[in-house]
Amino acid sequence: MARSSEVIVLTGASRGIGAAIANAIAAPGRTLLLVARSIASLENTAQAARGLGATVHTYAAELSDVSSVNSLVVHIAADGFVPDTVINNAGVMGAELAPWEDDPVAWWKVLEVNVRAPFLLAHAFVPAMLEAGFGRIIDLSSGAAVWDTSNTVAYFVSKTALYRLGSSMHEAGYERGLRVLEVAPGVVKTDMTADAQMHVGRTEWNEPTEVAEIIAAAVDGDLDGLSGAQVRAGTDSLEDLRARSAAGIGVEERRLRMTPFKTENE
Repeated sequence: MARSSEVIVLTGASRGIGAAIANAIAAPGRTLLLVARSIASLENTAQAARGLGATVHTYAAELSDVSSVNSLVVHIAADGFVPDTVINNAGVMGAELAPWEDDPVAWWKVLEVNVRAPFLLAHAFVPAMLEAGFGRIIDLSSGAAVWDTSNTVAYFVSKTALYRLGSSMHEAGYERGLRVLEVAPGVVKTDMTADAQMHVGRTEWNEPTEVAEIIAAAVDGDLDGLSGAQVRAGTDSLEDLRARSAAGIGVEERRLRMTPFKTENE
């Protein structure tokens, strides 16, 4: 029987996709540990989640700063919480420039937020999950994890690295109860994407609720059979994902893999 997550860390929870996720997963008996750059920015999200019956605590952290992430971990522990689930929603895009044109410091900061922070949170919380025999890591992935680009390179590199980190945690922790899911939200109109050159002229956008309902199903335990894979809101229906999870997927499905060159006969 599927086991529902009970104590959930959610980063980037103040607005946009993060606020939609918080709203979708809030329920009586569930504790949400909401994280953003400031406590004040979390007020509306926290109030809405409490209205849905969840116990909510809010934390401020700058995820590009190791000391701030470490302080977040310490504060969560000091409050007596042992998370069984981490949702890595916070992310930054960076500049839309060719690799040799981007500022090295700004380029690296994208990786600090999008990859290093999820690694640090896993480093802090996964050991207790493994000891308990149960835990979930849910990453906000992207099509950028599996496609090429000539610009926005920091973002694409970070999402590919995050996908590989997730797959590694799946391989290392699955037999001990850890479940890892990469969830691409599709193209959602947020502060990060609205002004991006790659989306100029776009008229069709995914709704934040589309990815939020997938993540809600994941924390309810409905998608554990997809651990180690990437799913995509707006492309994958929740009904299909639940069915695929129940049936189980193969080792090559929705994973980063090298593909062979074509042969002369192909």
